[in-house]
Amino acid sequence: MRITIVGCGSIGSKLARAADEMAEVKRIYLTDIIPGLAESLASQLKKAIVVENVEEELYHCDLVIEAASQDAARTILPKVVSRGVDIMIMSVGALVDDDFKNSVSEKAKACEARIFIPSGAVCGTDGLRSSSVGELDEVELVTTKGPKSLTDIQYVIDKGIDVESVKEKTVVFSGPAREAVKLFPKNVNVAATVSLLGIGFDRTKVTVVLDPETHSNSHELRIRGEFGRMTCHTYNVPSPDNPKTSYLAAMSAISALKRIVRNEWIGI
Repeated sequence: MRITIVGCGSIGSKLARAADEMAEVKRIYLTDIIPGLAESLASQLKKAIVVENVEEELYHCDLVIEAASQDAARTILPKVVSRGVDIMIMSVGALVDDDFKNSVSEKAKACEARIFIPSGAVCGTDGLRSSSVGELDEVELVTTKGPKSLTDIQYVIDKGIDVESVKEKTVVFSGPAREAVKLFPKNVNVAATVSLLGIGFDRTKVTVVLDPETHSNSHELRIRGEFGRMTCHTYNVPSPDNPKTSYLAAMSAISALKRIVRNEWIGI
């Protein structure tokens, strides 16, 4: 299998290194808005070469992996699926726009391309997917993060919250997932995944809590419906090279890639 990785930051780099060790992966194409990042990463791998953009090797590629940003996902998704190429996206918040989501879904179906979305940094998505077969009454995601994870978030700045000065747990946002994904584009992509699996962006409630004492990015997923009740709590270690990203997010992406290249679908 030949793959293209768009974005050579924290998650993209970990994915590339893992793919480099997979026998099923024969070639890795790397591209990044900062060419030096792709070049540096490629120099450390056996199977990687740098390409200027995702279209450059699209005809020779079996899978594209977006690990860059919501803007990047919105740009490349239509291009990739219209060529009949499968894509895995990490910036799931790009699908918050219903018209865009429906458009790329229809295009992917017409062109026989698949869109893969890893579970990310939250546990319980398997139960949510199963329970959504019946009636769901409530889905709530409570995300708790430390100061470093919420630094430079414009919404937090506009609210006048100095993340380094907060002394106790503080709710910085509470509202629908559609709004949360837009306000915290790099912090709560899991909210988009949960919304897509469950009751949608408008009915899914998201609460973002700033905890000055925490050293983890935690997600508590609460589900109530016809099946009963479920609560799943995940305490994530932040990625060493990007505190805004949970280490489990990269692990989830690597796990998804392994399943795709090996055609293994245990626990679906």
